[in-house]
Amino acid sequence: MTVMRTMTWGRMDERERAALCARGLDDIFDPELRRSIGDLIDDVRERGDAAVCDALARFDGIDVTPDQLRLSDHELDEATVSDEVDAAIDDAIAHLRAFNEQQLERIDDWSFESEPGLTVGERISPISSVGLFTPSGKASYPSVAYQLAVPATVAGVPEIALVVPPVPGGTGEVDPAVRVVCRKLGLRDVFRVNGPAGVAALGFGTESIPAVRKVVGPGSPAVTIAQVEMQRYGVATMMLLGPTESVIVADEHADPFRLAADLLVEAEHGTDTSVVLVTTSAEVARATDRELGAQLADLPEVRATAARAALGPNGGCVLVDSLDQALEVVNRYAPEHLQLAVADHVADAVVEGVVNAGEVLVGQHTPFSAANFVIGCPAALPTSGFAHVSSGITAATFLKRTAVARADTRALARMAPSVVALADHEGFPAHAAALRRRVD
Repeated sequence: MTVMRTMTWGRMDERERAALCARGLDDIFDPELRRSIGDLIDDVRERGDAAVCDALARFDGIDVTPDQLRLSDHELDEATVSDEVDAAIDDAIAHLRAFNEQQLERIDDWSFESEPGLTVGERISPISSVGLFTPSGKASYPSVAYQLAVPATVAGVPEIALVVPPVPGGTGEVDPAVRVVCRKLGLRDVFRVNGPAGVAALGFGTESIPAVRKVVGPGSPAVTIAQVEMQRYGVATMMLLGPTESVIVADEHADPFRLAADLLVEAEHGTDTSVVLVTTSAEVARATDRELGAQLADLPEVRATAARAALGPNGGCVLVDSLDQALEVVNRYAPEHLQLAVADHVADAVVEGVVNAGEVLVGQHTPFSAANFVIGCPAALPTSGFAHVSSGITAATFLKRTAVARADTRALARMAPSVVALADHEGFPAHAAALRRRVD
């Protein structure tokens, strides 16, 4: 029995190509879900902590009082994980910090003299506050917590709040690994909340939860809708971070055993995941499909079911005539995660041809799981095709640019005729007068 559905790009019509690339958006923009989340947002706006507690009871089955929304210092300070996980968190934080510090060194204030007497440039500064959403439910996600929090701390954001749903089926406790991450990074404004209600609370502020100017973090369609809806209230959010997805480009030199293993990394996330193998070799495709069948047997049934959906109806294998055609598929699909399993002598050229992707992992020694957890490149990445227009979450996400200009008398006199002509044309006499009164 085959695992991957197989398609040939050259034989697919426009409707079939569009269907392959249009993943994840229907659920995010479902009208009924948007209405429900809109009602929840209005409730949080009006009732604050009480509404947040009600949402946690209604959707997560966990009862807390408003004074229990904030995690206590004791909960953060006493959280423990195994020695292996603790060391892994340190390893991941170190790599992320190094990546983002290097990025920060390359983002600096600048200025130049654009004409005699006129200097223009930009000043870089951190945003004033941010709210980080870390999901919980399908799994424990300390990796999301540090993927969001390390860039924010490196950028120098002075006020950082983190919201996270409690462990499912518990009495309100938060994943200890997430608490360990918060402690290691010095985060103290940590709150146990339902996802969409937490996004709304961060936007409006409640009696317990501080208002922030920007909210980021991946989650369910409900969480994503909440972030989109909060933009109407002046809260900045990032690109959509919906169901995960990956693409691997493979040529005839790729190892099917490793291809199968790497395809399953993102495929095991959920039945809404999309995973695609794009290959120039029908034989590699067949061998990879056989390997997938064998390796699926090693997964728990819930993960295997997710993987079958990701590689079957949601994704599959796309056969292409050449690596150039493979790049055509990639750049149209704009995957969250991309791996290039191609011969070394063509790898750099293929990398150069990638225009739309959240990340590019080169070679079969750079699997998605290493990037998700430790490598240090951003792993909170745009999904659902938004890699066409946006990037992953890094220190740059939490910085803003302020333009700075300084003109002297001669520069202003030189610009005055242009300013006056444009002001008169657009019908703004005060604009023109500000120049005429100076230079006449």
